[in-house]
Amino acid sequence: MNKYKITIEYDGTNYQGWQAQQNAKSIQGTLISAAEKLLAGKVELQGSGRTDAGVHALAQVAHLGTGKKVPPRQLLLGLNDLLPSSINILKVEEVPREFHARHDATMRSYIYILSRRRTAFGKKYVWWIKDKLEIKKMHNIMAVLQGFHDFASFADKRIDKGVSTLVKLDFLELHQDGALLVFRIGGSHFLWKMVRRMVGIIVEAGRGNLTRADVEKMLNGPSDLPARHTAPPSGLFLEQVLYPGDTLQPLKLPLFL
Repeated sequence: MNKYKITIEYDGTNYQGWQAQQNAKSIQGTLISAAEKLLAGKVELQGSGRTDAGVHALAQVAHLGTGKKVPPRQLLLGLNDLLPSSINILKVEEVPREFHARHDATMRSYIYILSRRRTAFGKKYVWWIKDKLEIKKMHNIMAVLQGFHDFASFADKRIDKGVSTLVKLDFLELHQDGALLVFRIGGSHFLWKMVRRMVGIIVEAGRGNLTRADVEKMLNGPSDLPARHTAPPSGLFLEQVLYPGDTLQPLKLPLFL
């Protein structure tokens, strides 16, 4: 078995998420179809994690296992020739057979992009907020969320049984760039829909509808408020996946914004 680490960017707008599934178009399924056509045989392809329907990636990482040995450059070009324009292979590296895209990852970072004005070009990639947002109140809530907490209230109830809801956020930042507000969130792992629900709660606080005490209660006991304020998938991007020896790169907005 030959194994390759592939770095992928994709527009998730018209996909039902990363994970391959019957009767639905997925990123993983589309990649597997292209790889099996290119390599004329079955392949193993697993990502660093699942992204939901409509969520994008600037640098998702997956491992590709195949019985054929192919130069990385040839594999990159061959896959991109077969993939739709919404999925693009950025890099291909040959790695040891033991490498696992999900198990070996040490950190994942996401960005979530809000727009404070209506946009003709970025509608699929931002959440347009019409209301006035108080940035100081948003920072106060971010300070509550950062660190090690039980994020059960922020996870989808269909979360896999046995998965711990205890998560450590290594960083939670808010950057301003013109009309854009960009959240950057990093941690070893995230629960299903957790990032979108955190963003939704921070925005609701920025609107003046939630206090620091309200959010502290969400971390200390069950609450359905995060689910009710889940941010739309359009503004969420898997930004970077880090492995031993990697360094987090400076924040960069998507090419098209």
